[in-house]
Amino acid sequence: MSTATSKTTTYFNLIDGAWVSSSSGDAFENRNPANTDDVVGVFQRSTAADVADAIDAARLAYDRWRLVPAPRRAELLFRAAQLIAERKEALARDMTREMGKVLDETRGDVQEAIDMTFFMAGEGRRQYGQTVPSELRDKFAMSVRQPMGVAAIITPWNFPMAIPSWKIIPALVCGNTVVFKPATLTPLSALNFVKILEEAGVPRGVVNLVTGGGGEVGSAMIVSDDVRIVSFTGSTDVGRTVSQHAAPSFKKVHLEMGGKNVVMVMDDANLELAVEGCLWGGFGTTGQRCTAASRVVVHERVYEAFLEQFVARAKGLTVGDGLDPNTQMGPLVSQGQLDTVMQYLEIGRSEGARLMCGGRRPSGAMYANGFFHEPTIFADVAPSMRIAQEEIFGPVVSVVPCRSFDEAVAIGNGVQYGLSASIYTQDINRAFAAMRDMYTGIFYVNAPTIGAEVHLPFGGTKATGNGHREAGVAALDVFSEWKSVYVDFSGRLQRAQIDTADL
Repeated sequence: MSTATSKTTTYFNLIDGAWVSSSSGDAFENRNPANTDDVVGVFQRSTAADVADAIDAARLAYDRWRLVPAPRRAELLFRAAQLIAERKEALARDMTREMGKVLDETRGDVQEAIDMTFFMAGEGRRQYGQTVPSELRDKFAMSVRQPMGVAAIITPWNFPMAIPSWKIIPALVCGNTVVFKPATLTPLSALNFVKILEEAGVPRGVVNLVTGGGGEVGSAMIVSDDVRIVSFTGSTDVGRTVSQHAAPSFKKVHLEMGGKNVVMVMDDANLELAVEGCLWGGFGTTGQRCTAASRVVVHERVYEAFLEQFVARAKGLTVGDGLDPNTQMGPLVSQGQLDTVMQYLEIGRSEGARLMCGGRRPSGAMYANGFFHEPTIFADVAPSMRIAQEEIFGPVVSVVPCRSFDEAVAIGNGVQYGLSASIYTQDINRAFAAMRDMYTGIFYVNAPTIGAEVHLPFGGTKATGNGHREAGVAALDVFSEWKSVYVDFSGRLQRAQIDTADL
């Protein structure tokens, strides 16, 4: 699993039940984004050969795992959920150290993995099919779920334990085996999750972990003919590539990609509540959520009042190390993410948006070795501006004025993504109209665009996804296929749609 020296700990891949080095002999460092002098660990820089070994292990393990009764598979997952719950605080602290978000949020991330694992374990006894009357006499008709084989799981860094649980746990309960490539920025949380599955009794080869870059590891997983399902969460550009590379072998592909989510604040909204929601939606996780509220469309009648309160509250947020209990917003995850934010600040200024607060890195010794950025708000943003159209994935919120409910909905829908949206209003008619008219996979009333729960489907429309959903029982449809079964006990040939049963 790992070896420790006086300076750093080295962690290994899990392939066929053994913790092993990469065949390349190469490794990479994982550093704390709040303090880059802090090396969290050293992880394997894997190759296509390592991926092939992991896929082979998963393929061989599938022959036995698929025959384990689903309730028995579920018992192992219940045990895993209990272990995660027992270790929640330690897992959260590891996550904050490698990803940067504040402890309250990493505790929530771990809690989501607990919730998802308990929920999906329950589906071990609820993989319901259908029984239907046949159109012919003495014939029984039903449908059953069947597993598919090896699942390739590719996850991002922003929810390094929750998102793996959304994918791996339903894959396992359905009877598939897994090859898992976590983000290179957050491999420790992924490894912690896999170690717990191993400790809970998941047999060797059923879950395999291979760390390393997407170009080397991810691509090898996607193109393998032995992989039957690919579940990917990440950017829309990479998701498009995943889909293209998986297409020749007719894999099932599940894509969860970008978002440019909107909060619509109507003229009858509770402004104090709306401001609270926009702060949490825009700056929670330092804006690094696919569901982040990066656009706020505000009715002109309350525009100035909302803006004044929103800017004042954003200026008051405490930025710092996520392990500090006083911190309200941690660092960005990497230098690359910080550079992206800084580039979009220049774009916003050049487009003529009004910078209301933020727009720079905080000064001081405590920020010198981290990827920190101030909460930033642009006002008077036109819907067509790039900062209102493109996913920034940082603590940058664009505030857009509107003249009516209909205009707010049109602005909200006027982007390539369709993940999450919300409305603040006291008018139930407006709320229901918005629920109907916003073309998103998730919608909130009088709440921000973040806060999904594990027992309902999660996913989006348009460039956000390809129609499949995570979480809830919808996840079972990603990781299983339907089989219709007909049993004819008549003792004679009966021809459906041709022969007619006697009355």
